[in-house]
Amino acid sequence: MKSDIDYERLYEEVIPSVVSIYVAERGPMGGAGSGFVYDRNHVVTNEHVVRGGDGVELRFSDGQWREGEVVGVDAYTDLAVVRVERLPETAVPLPVATENPRPGRPVAALGNPMGLDGSISVGIVSGSSRSMPTSGGFAIPDVVQTDAPINPGNSGGPLVALNGRGESDGGGENGDSTTLSYEVVGVNRAKQGDNIGFAVSPAIVSQVVPGLVEDGSYRHSYLRTRTLDVTPTVARANRLDEPRGVLVVDVAAGPTGGDALRGSRYSRTVRGREVPVGGDVIVGINGRAVNSHEQLMHYLITETRPGEPVEIDVQRDGEAETLRVVLGERPTPGGRRPRRRDGRGERIPID
Repeated sequence: MKSDIDYERLYEEVIPSVVSIYVAERGPMGGAGSGFVYDRNHVVTNEHVVRGGDGVELRFSDGQWREGEVVGVDAYTDLAVVRVERLPETAVPLPVATENPRPGRPVAALGNPMGLDGSISVGIVSGSSRSMPTSGGFAIPDVVQTDAPINPGNSGGPLVALNGRGESDGGGENGDSTTLSYEVVGVNRAKQGDNIGFAVSPAIVSQVVPGLVEDGSYRHSYLRTRTLDVTPTVARANRLDEPRGVLVVDVAAGPTGGDALRGSRYSRTVRGREVPVGGDVIVGINGRAVNSHEQLMHYLITETRPGEPVEIDVQRDGEAETLRVVLGERPTPGGRRPRRRDGRGERIPID
């Protein structure tokens, strides 16, 4: 991975595949965001960019306009898919990375921040495997952190990096995306503080977007629990030997297949803080170690499906046990029904 990246060339070759998205249903001025060409019929953006509108208008870098239909949304990962007919010839699909980027990798965020079409900002990946809270009360796991500025309007656009296959040959005779030497390493989502931006990871994009394209929604596995990372303070309150795993704070009502996880029964004050006590401590799932809520959520999203049984390794009352739990399906946030192709249709995270 060379450090002297030609960002002028990157911009020239990638910007034709980046779109400005306008949602007319949001009052006289509408709403605006960004997106990128995923395949020859679909554009990927953020769910919050298209929220409240089934139809959107898209503007490409060469000035061409297209109308699009929102055919899939997933609030839990803030991803959405827009179907577009007759994409401009220069708008070739951008390949999505096969693995999450490592800290230190140079990246560029493209989109239309502040309503300014065709903008690029650069930086590096400054962190990975983050968890980003949302206004809906849940958290998006496995988020990529970057110092490339992500401002209002950048949301839904691509975070791009060289993919290591060498220089681009200009897109190929037929606009074949496999000839591009760039790849999407995140879907820009939000800025929090100076020099801190967040993007949905390619691992999540690769898992969720195909479901949005095919079915209009993505079914998330659900443990029906609220959990808390086991910090030294939580470990001390629960008399654990080491700070490891996640503590089950409580378990939601509803049918649970197989063995049932136990939530905390009371609280204890440690260093002036009330800490839940007595719940199961999840330390593994299907043989994979669980050291944090982010690891647990990443595994549930990328490796499991609703209705599947999983083996959960827990510490319960000081003893190690393995429980067999059948995963449920996460309810749609806020009771909203997912759109279908025909149009009908310390914070404690929820697992």
